Amino acid sequence: MSITIPAPADFHVHLRQGDISELIVPHVRKGGFDLVYVMPNLKPPITSTERALQYKTELEKIDPNVDYLMTLYLSPEITPEEIRKASAAGIVGVKSYPRGVTTNSDGGIESYETYYPVFAAMEEVGMVLNLHGEVPSDPSSNIHVLNAEVQFIPHLFKIHQAFPRLRIVLEHATTRAAVEAVKKCGPTVGCTITAHHLALIVDDWAGQSWNFCKPVAKYPDDRQALQNVIKEGHPRFFLGSDSAPHPPEAKSTSTPTHACAAGVYTSPILLPFVAHLLESFDALDKLEGFVSANGRAFYQRPYSSQKVGRDFVTIKKIAPRKVDELYTLGEQKLVPFWAGKEVSWEIEENA
Repeated sequence: MSITIPAPADFHVHLRQGDISELIVPHVRKGGFDLVYVMPNLKPPITSTERALQYKTELEKIDPNVDYLMTLYLSPEITPEEIRKASAAGIVGVKSYPRGVTTNSDGGIESYETYYPVFAAMEEVGMVLNLHGEVPSDPSSNIHVLNAEVQFIPHLFKIHQAFPRLRIVLEHATTRAAVEAVKKCGPTVGCTITAHHLALIVDDWAGQSWNFCKPVAKYPDDRQALQNVIKEGHPRFFLGSDSAPHPPEAKSTSTPTHACAAGVYTSPILLPFVAHLLESFDALDKLEGFVSANGRAFYQRPYSSQKVGRDFVTIKKIAPRKVDELYTLGEQKLVPFWAGKEVSWEIEENA
């Protein structure tokens, strides 16, 4: 049995910078993808058109056969004028990180109203606002990693109400509440779902650093809601892997003063892994919509716009095979999510 998917697209990926990118970037195509939406949370974050274009050039030098959709990091440096400049240069979106909620988010925002002039400019030129849908933890208000996403939902509604024509993506939903919130919004609001959140619940990361990511996986009922909306074939929900590589020592080690890194690395196994998961909850017939058609429609990137990479990717059913446990390049090392566990699909290289 085999399935052919037209031009799969991953609408949320971290490709990092420096030497580690040499290992990461080729894994985009290894995992079956030729279009990726690139996150801007580098050190320092990407806050200018020039830096975004420079970063794109750096990525293209590593692998020119991928279409890199570039983004800016919402910060005080971003102005309406910069938005218009970025849009004219082909930059697709702006990513909002609340301060301190995830990797490299120390420069994140605290007040959305401050950026309403920026959002108005984005609405005008057609750029996408990507929202990391959590609020910072606050013990005095009983806000923590398990309810931070639910607490964020009023912000989504408020921004959508103020800018109804602004395309907004609620990133990496993990809760039933987030799924229901996006459904209540108009057609300009979409939502990404990661592969790993279709597999994990809270028990899987409690005490297991290799499964620890932010937003954290929630309850079985929440995972069921994510699976159900894919099985439903809802057109505004699509794949954004949030593949977030960290060196093994950062993932496996914590100290009394420093936590382990948050993020899991799915890029090198992504398309076969998604097929494996969708098959597990009887949604394999929704694979094309989830990994290609829905996201491309929302981002206005039809198959016909594909300028680089493969027009189609074929995966085939195989006897269960273990995922590689380590990828290396020189001194760089990465351990993928699901390492040592089995998947039952693989990419047909010569299709």
